[in-house]
Amino acid sequence: MDPFLKSALAAANAAAEEILRYYRGDFEVELKSDQTPVTVADRRAEEIIRGILLAEFPAHGFFGEESGKQQADAEYLWLVDPIDGTKSFVGGYGMFSTQIALMHRGRLVLGVSSAPAANEIAWATRGAGAVMDGSPVSVSSKTRLSEASVSTGNLQSMARSGQWAGLGKIFAQVNRTRGYGDYYHYHRLAAGQLDAVIESDVNILDIAALSVIVEEAGGIFTDLEGRAPGLGTTSVLAAVPGLHRQLLDILNE
Repeated sequence: MDPFLKSALAAANAAAEEILRYYRGDFEVELKSDQTPVTVADRRAEEIIRGILLAEFPAHGFFGEESGKQQADAEYLWLVDPIDGTKSFVGGYGMFSTQIALMHRGRLVLGVSSAPAANEIAWATRGAGAVMDGSPVSVSSKTRLSEASVSTGNLQSMARSGQWAGLGKIFAQVNRTRGYGDYYHYHRLAAGQLDAVIESDVNILDIAALSVIVEEAGGIFTDLEGRAPGLGTTSVLAAVPGLHRQLLDILNE
């Protein structure tokens, strides 16, 4: 196994054990400066992940949701959100995950997405395909909007933009719409059970690992303007190849 992937999976599994110790338990919830919640589970999970990764790769940089950037100009940079979906974690329902990605000279090359409450884990490295719970996965072959299932999440900024009208046109044409959000709809896209995901108001730590997984499963993953994911990404259009361009064009008419 790729040594980077081996360490990332070990870090994700160790973090999952710690997170589940607190899940549905008694813990304090604090609000960060951006008014998003944080708990001891977030902080402890990130400490565990950082400890495992930097013990193996001390020259690597680290960018964590709770601890910020360390050696951000290093050749390799780990991107980590220990609990993506803290509101779900606090609320006691399982739509949260641990996201671990590796960037090499600005290109995302590895992703691990672990959903401990659902006992589901997906991962991918460049050129090696995507795996979920030990089995290879791939996106669907849909090409018609009328047959497509589309999921959305975090649409606040889109609602204030010119793309809101395009989203309405998409909804009017597709077969099914859902609002799964967080890791869940990306896992379903990678597994061929959903055909597109549209989001705004995200940050790179939310979606870095998921972008590698979706692309290695055969999908296309960009922002809402069609740009590849990077440190400044704030929106997502992820879809099967037969639908991505159609969706992108409608959103940007």
